[in-house]
Amino acid sequence: QMWEEAIALGKELAEQYENEMFDYEQLSELLRKQAQFYENIVKVIRPKPDYFAVGYYGQGFPTFIRNKVFIYRGKEYERREDFEARLLTQFPNAEKMKTTSPPGDDIKNSSGQYIQCFTVKPKLDLPSKFHRPVSEQIVSFYRVNEVQRFEYSRPVRKGEKNPDNEFANMWIERTIYVTAYKLPGILRWFEVKSVFMMEISPLENAIETMQLTNDKINNMVQQHLNDPNLPINPLSMLLNGIVDPAVMGGFTNYEKAFFTEKYIHEHPEDHDKIEKLKDLIAWQIPFLAEGIRIHGEKVTEALRPFHERMEACFRQLKDKVEKQYGARAVISSLDDRRGSRPRSMVRSFTMPSSSRPLSVASVSSLSSDSTPSRPGSDGFVLEPLLPKKMHSRSQDKLDKDDLDKDKKEKKKEKRNSKHQEIFDKEFKSTDISLQQSEAVILSETISPLRPQRPKSQVINVMTSERRFSVSPSPPSSQMTPPPITPRTKLTFSMQSNLELNGMSSSEIPDVPPPLPLKGSMADYGNLMESQDLISPTTSPPAHQRVSP
Repeated sequence: QMWEEAIALGKELAEQYENEMFDYEQLSELLRKQAQFYENIVKVIRPKPDYFAVGYYGQGFPTFIRNKVFIYRGKEYERREDFEARLLTQFPNAEKMKTTSPPGDDIKNSSGQYIQCFTVKPKLDLPSKFHRPVSEQIVSFYRVNEVQRFEYSRPVRKGEKNPDNEFANMWIERTIYVTAYKLPGILRWFEVKSVFMMEISPLENAIETMQLTNDKINNMVQQHLNDPNLPINPLSMLLNGIVDPAVMGGFTNYEKAFFTEKYIHEHPEDHDKIEKLKDLIAWQIPFLAEGIRIHGEKVTEALRPFHERMEACFRQLKDKVEKQYGARAVISSLDDRRGSRPRSMVRSFTMPSSSRPLSVASVSSLSSDSTPSRPGSDGFVLEPLLPKKMHSRSQDKLDKDDLDKDKKEKKKEKRNSKHQEIFDKEFKSTDISLQQSEAVILSETISPLRPQRPKSQVINVMTSERRFSVSPSPPSSQMTPPPITPRTKLTFSMQSNLELNGMSSSEIPDVPPPLPLKGSMADYGNLMESQDLISPTTSPPAHQRVSP
């Protein structure tokens, strides 16, 4: 489920498929996988494994782990007890240490085997590309992955113990572990290369605790906004533990410990930190308000009394905090963190139901086929029936084209029937016997007012090498067509180009003039070398035929 790593590798493969191999089929499949990975990152909740620090002390261990500390990445939902049991099976003679403090030289130099194991917290190290607040679903991956720094906090008490408020003198001793490589890597465990320690004052600890609490509330609110089907029980426990703190007392303990005149007088250097803590307390109220609002929308009737009691406690808390520390509002920030579309984008994808004008960008984004309006036009409204109107206009054009086509077909049939009559008449007047499969070529004179037809209609001669041509009559109805003349290997061409080249229809002669005698049997169709040499009813001798 490390989809972020898969996407990074997929981009390298996509570069090869697109620019080196030109394998677009593999590229399309890879891009579909990447799209699914991005969707999984936002929608799928992934388990967060725990990390454990393990120290092997004593001369009884092998040299590569002797007196060294390692950070292990646990399995999904693996508890520390289960991890320790799995670890001790590898070293059945080892003794488990009871403390988390570093051991002395006596244990390190002993001949036995001592194992120290405790849970550490990974320290978030966001990549540089996240320069602005992003969704918690995206950030959550980097909280437990690609981490190299881990911390372990141990409470230490200094000074006199205060039975009424334990936070006043509770210091934190924090140990930072830095591994050789980022986890997870090629292994599930890496050696610790550096260790350093720092102390956190009680006031700094209170600030960190309030910050973590606010982040936890905000993250859970965002999860419920993104996925309304999440169970309500974790939200109920979190809100009730903060609004009605029956055990811990909430931030009231911080007020008693750090907001007193005595503490402020004794620690004047902590003035800025005190103001920061007050600000965090004030910011917690709007986060709680949003969480309680969501809880009220999703609560069942069985939990309605519980919700009403929680609302009553929250109203008291809100009045107290706003009176002491002021009011805060995070409406805009919550909207930004919901992960929804910007309002401008949602507006541009909404079909207008009123007379509100849309911008040119909105119109073009809605319909790329429609012509965008002019920038200077006012009151332009994109109607929802735009596709239907476009379809009707195109349909009218098609109907008009169909009518024109029908007229052309009728004219064509009329001309064909006329030429067929002429053709039959000529064949009756000749003694040439034609087989059914022989070919004829019809050529006609095309006037400029007619739509142009194909130059010729050719039918292959199946049983004979002879070809025949028929010249249709001129536009005048008194003219008779020229006779059919069989030729030796004659090819045919249209007369329309000759007749219409520089001549109007009225200037076309009744009989086209004959061309000069050709020296070879070339490409002149429908013409005779001499009207006297070859009779219309005489076939050429066989020895004069030229094979193609």
